[in-house]
Amino acid sequence: MSHIQINDTTLRDGEQSAGIAFTVSEKVALATIMDAIGIPELEVGTPAMGGTEAQAITEMTRLGLRCSLLGWNRALRSDIEASIACGLKRVHISIPVSDIQIKAKFGGNCRFVGERLRDSIHFALDQGLYVSIGGEDSSRADESFLIDIALSAQDWGASRFRFCDTVGILDPVTTGQKVSKLVKALSIPVEMHTHNDFGLATANALAGLQAGATSVNTTVNGLGERAGNAATEEVVMALKRLYEIDLNLDTRRLRELSQLVAAASGHPVAPWKAIVGKNVFAHESGIHVHGVLQNPATYEPFAPEEVGIQRQLVVGKHSGRHTVSSLLQQHGITLTKEETQSVLDRVRNLSVEVKRGLTVEELLNLVSTH
Repeated sequence: MSHIQINDTTLRDGEQSAGIAFTVSEKVALATIMDAIGIPELEVGTPAMGGTEAQAITEMTRLGLRCSLLGWNRALRSDIEASIACGLKRVHISIPVSDIQIKAKFGGNCRFVGERLRDSIHFALDQGLYVSIGGEDSSRADESFLIDIALSAQDWGASRFRFCDTVGILDPVTTGQKVSKLVKALSIPVEMHTHNDFGLATANALAGLQAGATSVNTTVNGLGERAGNAATEEVVMALKRLYEIDLNLDTRRLRELSQLVAAASGHPVAPWKAIVGKNVFAHESGIHVHGVLQNPATYEPFAPEEVGIQRQLVVGKHSGRHTVSSLLQQHGITLTKEETQSVLDRVRNLSVEVKRGLTVEELLNLVSTH
């Protein structure tokens, strides 16, 4: 797992979330910050859509970014030509590999799938492009057919094969088994693409990497079709903290990136969202606050500064005296044990009444009216 790279698809699969549409300027801005953070590859959209999509992709190719830019394509010459017209040097070509997808899209003609893929790869290579191939619905494909298609793509000159859990039906154990077989069969890198329909996208992505995949698709805030994809911030920090694999990314800007994507998508981040939610380093429970004040590691898996967040002590129904005392001392107020308990009782009552934590101003007002 020492040579893993992130291929962020926020600007493609992330934007394909129902009801989300990024403007040209938003896509350019997001690509710019992801490049600054150090993400090595971005899947920037679907050039064949034309219009503002093609305009945004073209503008991104002219920015001189350090990261590689990849366009998503069907196995059609016209799609690849659209990618070239946008200035892209790398193309991802998607082809269905499960029986249900092949039946719906190609009338069940598996031979035609191979022919379309072969012709597309040859055309792209003739244009001097880097070619990545995606096995749509790999998780539900016949394993022999999946490996045959992947081996054929490799023989025809593809540089990477994407294993797609298109409808998010895998668990980590099954993911590891399937991806391990694919990795052993191929000499080109395998890339993970997981969806979150059962809440397992990040776990499955990590399982695929443990099984030998070396590239992983992610989206900021876990955006994506239906329940979304593996979240960029989750995969990056899990690799860094759980597996001690530092991808040399500026993780201090992950919260900033998350907020920019939230604004562009029109969907705020849930407070309890892993890694970047505002509650991740917020402590209200008296036992927790007491522990954190003694040693943050008691209730925090890593320092909030690592992802650009500040620790918060919240006063509310579950607070204890240590929380109240600490916050008041920050404002130059020191109370006796009895006075602190009296304020705490009022804090808890008001918190239940307003059904939320209290602001610092509300806390200070309770003290001044004590």
